[in-house]
Amino acid sequence: MNPLSFKNHNVKRFSKRPAKEQSAPKGPRKVILFNKPFDVLPQFTDEAGRATLKDYISLTDVYAAGRLDRDSEGLLVLTNDGKLQAALTQPGKRTGKIYYVQVEGEPDDAAVKALREGITLKDGPTLPAGAEIVDEPEWLWARNPPIRERKAIPTAWLKITLYEGRNRQVRRMTAHVGFPTLRLIRFSMGEYTLGDLQPGQWKEIPHV
Repeated sequence: MNPLSFKNHNVKRFSKRPAKEQSAPKGPRKVILFNKPFDVLPQFTDEAGRATLKDYISLTDVYAAGRLDRDSEGLLVLTNDGKLQAALTQPGKRTGKIYYVQVEGEPDDAAVKALREGITLKDGPTLPAGAEIVDEPEWLWARNPPIRERKAIPTAWLKITLYEGRNRQVRRMTAHVGFPTLRLIRFSMGEYTLGDLQPGQWKEIPHV
């Protein structure tokens, strides 16, 4: 995949306020990698009684770096380190996040090119992204419940790398080019990857 350039791309839309100084952890630094299952909220509490992180993670005083929607799966990084949270989530940091995306239909070169170059959504143009058609990942687990499938319509997999993180951005991007997202799995955030974590599993990264 070719390196992406962001030169002269206007990102003023993200924030007009100066960035706050990020705090260091009050206790020992904690970094947790969690493979979030489908239908689990990326938070520890929910008044409606839905599945949350508390059902899987026993540690306390860590918070998700960015969100991963209830209907999405894969890597969630949790930490008590404000600087790490900022590095992983703030648009100005340009931290790459890799997603494997199953879409309805078979994207053509024009659709992939549009994702790479940036498209205009309701909240403004997206940054250039990595995008390529790939085979179904060999490490893929079965989703519960399975995605909806229509026999007359094929599906395909995309590998998309974002350098920003707007609400439901991947889903909005693929829908914009005519290929709705059926399944979305985040594989990595910066240097952190899912590795061999299975859905519902987590591990703590030793502090060096």
